[in-house]
Amino acid sequence: MKIAVIGAGAMGLRYGILLQEAGNDVDFVEPWKPSYDAIKKQNVVYVSRDGKNRQLINVSVYQPNEYQTEPDLAILFVKQMESDHAMAACKHFLGNNTYVLTNQNGIGSVDVIEKYVPQQHIIAGTAFVATVLNHPGDVNFMGNKGAGHTHLVNVTEKPDDFTKQVVNEFQKAGLNPTLLTNYMGTLWDKMMLNAVINTICTMMDITMGQYATFSQASELSEELIQEGTKVAEGDGVKMLKTPEEMAAVIQRESSSVNPLHRPSMYQDMVNNRPTEVEYINGYILKRAKVHGLDAPKHELLVKLVHLTEEMRRYKQPQ
Repeated sequence: MKIAVIGAGAMGLRYGILLQEAGNDVDFVEPWKPSYDAIKKQNVVYVSRDGKNRQLINVSVYQPNEYQTEPDLAILFVKQMESDHAMAACKHFLGNNTYVLTNQNGIGSVDVIEKYVPQQHIIAGTAFVATVLNHPGDVNFMGNKGAGHTHLVNVTEKPDDFTKQVVNEFQKAGLNPTLLTNYMGTLWDKMMLNAVINTICTMMDITMGQYATFSQASELSEELIQEGTKVAEGDGVKMLKTPEEMAAVIQRESSSVNPLHRPSMYQDMVNNRPTEVEYINGYILKRAKVHGLDAPKHELLVKLVHLTEEMRRYKQPQ
């Protein structure tokens, strides 16, 4: 399968490299010039696992205006706020038969993708895969080989033959895919995890495993999930899990699967980049207001994240 990965950050590199190792023809299309420059200069990507066994992986990287190949599949893995810019820059190589897949955090990217490809060619979903970008072109895969899993879902909720081929390639790549048919339920499922783990671990400057050791972690997780679930139900979303089941998933993912991981929101915060909080807790808050509901816990978290973002200007460089 010919695959173009749009965005050579942590998750883009992980997906692309694993799919390349599984036998696919993969190119990276990197809109962020510092990352493009670093990878182009190296001609390789440095890959480690849990900070060990660093190795060199040969990759092909292009800026959007350089890339002229029509892929079978384009995987969008930029930050949510960058999706529109990235898709606009890459629209020239999206052919009539190209599918676009997104496993980005939060909700909103499909609305952008629909401007450029038909809905029946969009595969959405979620990634339970922990990855850290040390520097542009230098990525750390967290967890043992084959750790983590992905959920894939057609926006039309009607899996077709090409989607099943994608699932097969993801399986060969060790991304452990599950093909689902509940589009919004799938996205909300992961957003609930991010609304707890990404935000709290960022605010408290802790790893997922450290959060799991908090004596009231499950109670706190469940409170946030219950608040979000009421909003989802207002949107007519059929959730995949109950709040109790989702809290148990968070506890398991944090304590056993990725205890050393610091979520992407934390990585954005410490690197002085805008966070995606408005696409996670902020999305819950926005939808709550549409339905006349209150979401005070998520509203407080959004404000605290933005407070932390703004207060970075007072911190002295190390």
